[in-house]
Amino acid sequence: MTCSRSHRYRGLILLLTFLIYTCYHMSRKPISVVKSRLHRNCSELERPNNDSNSTTWCNWAPFDQDNYSQLLGGVDDAFLIAYAVGMFISGIFGERLPLRYYLFAGMLLSGIFTSLFGLAYYWNIHQLWYFVLVQIFNGLAQTTGWPSVVTCIGNWFGKGKRGFIMGIWNSHTSVGNILGSLIAGIWVDSAWGLSFIMPGIVIAVMGLISFFFLVENPEDVDCTPPQHHNGPDEDRGTSLDLVAGHCPERKSRTESAGCSKESNEKLEAISFLGALRIPGVVEFSLCLLFAKLVSYTFLFWLPLYIVNVAHFGSKEAGDLSTLFDVGGIIGGILAGIISDYTNGRATTCCVMLIVAAPLLFLYNSVGQNGISGSVVMLIICGALVNGPYALITTAVSADLGTHKSLRSNAKALSTVTAIIDGTGSVLLWGLC
Repeated sequence: MTCSRSHRYRGLILLLTFLIYTCYHMSRKPISVVKSRLHRNCSELERPNNDSNSTTWCNWAPFDQDNYSQLLGGVDDAFLIAYAVGMFISGIFGERLPLRYYLFAGMLLSGIFTSLFGLAYYWNIHQLWYFVLVQIFNGLAQTTGWPSVVTCIGNWFGKGKRGFIMGIWNSHTSVGNILGSLIAGIWVDSAWGLSFIMPGIVIAVMGLISFFFLVENPEDVDCTPPQHHNGPDEDRGTSLDLVAGHCPERKSRTESAGCSKESNEKLEAISFLGALRIPGVVEFSLCLLFAKLVSYTFLFWLPLYIVNVAHFGSKEAGDLSTLFDVGGIIGGILAGIISDYTNGRATTCCVMLIVAAPLLFLYNSVGQNGISGSVVMLIICGALVNGPYALITTAVSADLGTHKSLRSNAKALSTVTAIIDGTGSVLLWGLC
């Protein structure tokens, strides 16, 4: 009965956190689809007779200027700067605040600011500072998601098949991107404001659901916490179990949960410098930079690239761009399976990124010559780029956040996750 109950809760947490972060990425994606609508080649288009926004029927000021790509890039930079800086702070807050409250506030604010971007269409706003300001606040709000969901997953799942489980679970990133593209594509040619407003409503509603149903720790519902490490030290007796934050196996489930909770309460949240000293944190943070640089370039610019190179419409380009994320789902699962089987997270990341480099150059050539080649190359490139990205931000982050040097201090997981993701974001913004 106990085992069955624990499995049910783990399944609930896996599904709920999957949906939560799917909504986070779904709300980030519309900007890439709408870019091709904000600035178009008006000379090739016929002006509609019944357009409600007659003064902006083709382009949307201030993105109607010749330097539109720099202006759109500035809007992206506003999001990335805020996200990168906020991520370091978010990890610290995530260690010290209840995750349900933290996620609810973050998702509600993300919904509000995502919707505010789309409301510019209906409010007829054409000031650049408005779009930049909205993206700054949205970037800050979005930082609440990743440290929280990874911490929750790390609290519920041990290390055994973590790469495989998190490889499947991390497909939420790609699923969110796909849904964001498809939803934005519905309204991009008619009323692009709804391309932002609808995802904004969905993420706010999901935040309310997570507030009522998310269970942060197994101990909160009298379930036994997972074992993060295997080794002789953990079988040596009561004194070592208590120091490491584990309860003796001879205790009942209720006593064990109470002991674990009491032990965790005595542990203080890890400092920023303390997290940096964990072996592998700095190295994997730098590795994530290269995977994230390519992934976010495709996230923000792929639909516009397809429009300009393949001369597709905005909706068709958005739909075709989802194939990169389809490949990401495949790559994330494969990377998790391979790393579990070989016990080599770093080697898996290294090989996939090395193979990805020449194929990205190949896609730049193939993508201009036909749709069939583009389809295949987008899937392959998505798998090779997002595979390491998924592995580092999930299984690797959880491994490092529950590293044996921490003596089972679960309070380190959110900070470690934020450092790894935040470092990649800071350097990504610097290179952009």
